[in-house]
Amino acid sequence: MGAIEREGYVFHVEYSQIAKTAAIHVTKKGQFVRELTFPFAGIEPTQEQIENKIEEYLGISTINEAPESTC
Repeated sequence: MGAIEREGYVFHVEYSQIAKTAAIHVTKKGQFVRELTFPFAGIEPTQEQIENKIEEYLGISTINEAPESTC
């Protein structure tokens, strides 16, 4: 998997098939910022799982989230 660039951050994805754990290393301007980890099932994490974790980190609402009630 290649790196994903968003909002000045670069997200590098790696995963362990044995441990069924994925990690996204977040960097900005070449400096390590944070590691995001999450479990997955199957051979590798899905692109949707990766995108959701990145969007969660950036504070972006995902399509699967229910809209907030305005009542």
